[in-house]
Amino acid sequence: MSSSELIDLRSDTVTRPGAGMRRAMAEAEVGDDVFGDDPTVNRLQAVLAERLGYEAGLFMPSGTQSNLTALMTHCQRGDEYIVGQDAHTYKYEGGGAAVLGSIQPQPIENAVDGSLPLAKIAAAIKPDDPHFARTRLLALENTIGGKVVALDYCAQATALAHARGLATHLDGARYFNAAVALGGDERRVAAGAEVGLQPAVGSAEEVGARAGGGGLEQRRERAGAPPARRLERGRHRARRVRRRAAAEPPRGARAEGRRGDPRPRHPRGALEAGGAREPGGEGQRRHRGGERQRERRGAVQPPQREGERLERARGGRHPP
Repeated sequence: MSSSELIDLRSDTVTRPGAGMRRAMAEAEVGDDVFGDDPTVNRLQAVLAERLGYEAGLFMPSGTQSNLTALMTHCQRGDEYIVGQDAHTYKYEGGGAAVLGSIQPQPIENAVDGSLPLAKIAAAIKPDDPHFARTRLLALENTIGGKVVALDYCAQATALAHARGLATHLDGARYFNAAVALGGDERRVAAGAEVGLQPAVGSAEEVGARAGGGGLEQRRERAGAPPARRLERGRHRARRVRRRAAAEPPRGARAEGRRGDPRPRHPRGALEAGGAREPGGEGQRRHRGGERQRERRGAVQPPQREGERLERARGGRHPP
């Protein structure tokens, strides 16, 4: 077989457009996509959303961007997502979720068929505890490593995630390949994943990607009460910190002569009452009483006796 007859299966990104594809691109209607005026992009988004049962679609330049956008849509900084060790979002995208989204991955070893064991998914979901990153998302991939993941498994994994308050993301760079292998039912392959469908468009995955999203209200319902409780605890902590900061003086305010401290040192032994120092108050009397006890033990010399000792050392005489 000659080199011209070889089919390169190293990746779906090494394909080249044929003459018909080039002609379609050259003759396509175009417009300003920023203003939503590109009829070709609008038609692509609408057709795929309708075919796959989503509310809307969004065209993106690459599958990597689509994956990252999906992860950052569902997760905030400090959240985590459950993902397979061999998944593209975890292994092959430069750690973008952590680097750009501050999202912690919780990888699970893929089974032989490419799936993530349901028991391992359940065990990886963190409890509602401030010590842990908040588990917010389950990320699946179909196909993965050239393997088609069964529809029944995808439905079970998605149901488990939704029952535990997690959103779901499907990396579908080869989505239509999986749909053909599973009998041609395009909508069932998504298995309820809300965001993250990136079928290759045109000649290669880099030509474009499309992400589909479920309803916002459904995502809020699936999020459940735990995130709201965590948010309320965070607000309480913030209020306590603000109250404490308002009540306490700045660090170093009680020391005299410190650089940048304009306030004088307070009288020794004074009592702080109502934010003010009162010389001669109860605190000062307690201080003097403690000093007398130390004088009796010889630890402290009274001022008068100390003056007499200095006079005798100089050969003089202390006045009566």
